[in-house]
Amino acid sequence: MAISSKLPHHLNFIRTFVNAKVKWVRDPHLDIAVQKEKDLKQTISLKNQIISSPSKSLSLSAASLLKPLLDLHTTTTKFIQNYPSVVSQFQPSPGLPPRIKLTPQAWALHKEELAIHSSPTHRDDTVKRLAKLLMLTGSSRLPFYVIEKLKWDLGLPHNYVTTLLADYPEYFEVCGVEDSLTGTEVLALKLVLWRQDLVVSELEKRAMNWDTNGSRKRHEIAFKMCLPKGFDLEKKIETWVEEWQKLPYISPYENAFHLAPNSDQAEKWTVAVLHELLWLFVSKKTERENLFCLAEYLGFGSLRFKKALVHHPGIFYVSNKIRTTTVVLREAYRRDLLVEKHPLMGLRYRYIHLMNKTQKHKQAIVSAKSQQRG
Repeated sequence: MAISSKLPHHLNFIRTFVNAKVKWVRDPHLDIAVQKEKDLKQTISLKNQIISSPSKSLSLSAASLLKPLLDLHTTTTKFIQNYPSVVSQFQPSPGLPPRIKLTPQAWALHKEELAIHSSPTHRDDTVKRLAKLLMLTGSSRLPFYVIEKLKWDLGLPHNYVTTLLADYPEYFEVCGVEDSLTGTEVLALKLVLWRQDLVVSELEKRAMNWDTNGSRKRHEIAFKMCLPKGFDLEKKIETWVEEWQKLPYISPYENAFHLAPNSDQAEKWTVAVLHELLWLFVSKKTERENLFCLAEYLGFGSLRFKKALVHHPGIFYVSNKIRTTTVVLREAYRRDLLVEKHPLMGLRYRYIHLMNKTQKHKQAIVSAKSQQRG
């Protein structure tokens, strides 16, 4: 966070969350938004491994060793067989071991992906979002292994250190830091200079747009609530939320750690940070463990993030699909579709379409065989 004067003491009052349990209600549309990206990250990661090879192909034996790196839930060979529309097997010549390569359709999508990553507009947007992420930390720096966890969510190119960061020395530099979690020395990315032009959060930006005079006060900024149909909060919780929404909005780029951690005002600031974090991601969602990891580096600790997610189901949705737990920013979606689709997300949906071609073809074959047996 920026090193600035503390916020007024009159904001530091304590009102603890009402003693009532906020029930979890499944949102089928947001579950679909998560479910349809099943195996997408792993497929694109495998694609990147293939194109990183000088021959633009990998031996099947070499690919089999990638299972831990790709975080596959099955063998690499089985995974490749599931998506022949993306990756195909071939034998270079008789007697040589089989290899894998991208299909022409996957190559075409990869070229479009490269075009997006090399676009000046996209590069500028990516750099600014990464800078804002660093500004949310207390020291304007993050270990590279943390950034690697968020690489997919931030929409960073495969070799982002050499293809992106190296071109922006006025923004970033590499440094060594003591990892607060392990106590060891690790490499980190540091923001060279605090960027005052970037300290406006998404909610503040909207408030400025709503107010033609640009004078909307922060206490008028509230979070958009998007409770699913049929979801009703208990009356005492609903009343608490209404009062909580009226509390002054504190920018996530300000330092408000002087507030009592259990106060409602502190929780509103925590929610503001979570909201801004999710907004920086191209899909407006991420795995819950990524947020908990970030919580430690932002100085909150995972418990404060956990409470904020549980207390505010109208702002955040937690999905348990595709073998993980994903936090989704509700307002960013209309049913299962993003309201504002980042160019990279448009391309990812086309990868999904290509992957699903295989599944639909398999289903058609199985159906045909069943009819024949019948």
